[in-house]
Amino acid sequence: MGDLSNYACSDFSDGRWTRPVYRRGQGPAVIVIHELPGLHPLVVDFADRIVAAGMSAWCPSLFGEPGRPVGRGYMLGEALKAICIRREFHVWAKDASSPIVDWLRALARQAHAECGGQGVGAVGMCFTGGFALAMMTEPAVVAPVVAQPSLPLIAGSKARAASIGASPQEIACARARFEDEDLSMIGLRFKSDKLVGDARFDRYRAEFGARFEAIEFEDADAAPADVPPHSTLTLHLRADGPTAEAADRVIAFFRRRTGA
Repeated sequence: MGDLSNYACSDFSDGRWTRPVYRRGQGPAVIVIHELPGLHPLVVDFADRIVAAGMSAWCPSLFGEPGRPVGRGYMLGEALKAICIRREFHVWAKDASSPIVDWLRALARQAHAECGGQGVGAVGMCFTGGFALAMMTEPAVVAPVVAQPSLPLIAGSKARAASIGASPQEIACARARFEDEDLSMIGLRFKSDKLVGDARFDRYRAEFGARFEAIEFEDADAAPADVPPHSTLTLHLRADGPTAEAADRVIAFFRRRTGA
């Protein structure tokens, strides 16, 4: 599995927050925004694929212990902290992105300045899934991927179920850029995933039309794991079949949009 010892680590600050960022590779940058419980080895595996495809992987650590493998207790503990304590994340807001997205936009600007190319790719996963779309207000971001975007948490609310974790202004900016710059986005989910229901992907389709490429999986497509199918690019990614093909599609999308 992915090994962070192959990555250079340095702190990055936007003036409000400082977080470690793990970097590896040459070429245009892709920001890999990890899922719960943290920057675990399977996220690093996906970042390694980005590096192998001729791009630079920039992996910020937003919560959890970098490099620690996924475990049930670890997952639960980090989820509770993110929901109840951390101010960087808006887990219930229907029409707003999380404050940490400002930091991610600043990181994207820095990555583009250092790595060049046509722009920066960004992939959010699970808890951070929708962040890549909200980052589109930063002109350097040209290739957003939302993998099982789980915020805002649904918790029985039809309004939150249909929300995509971005403000009206962020949605309008993304829509305009998609048209003006001939850009697009990719979304991935398992159809059975209760954290990412039909209403959320229907909202993406309604907002962005053909500019939103939905890749959806059946449960049978998932790699075996201790938790139900959810993590499209990591825990439930198979070595072959539909999830593997989708991961290849995401890598090709990043290469094309960033000019790698």
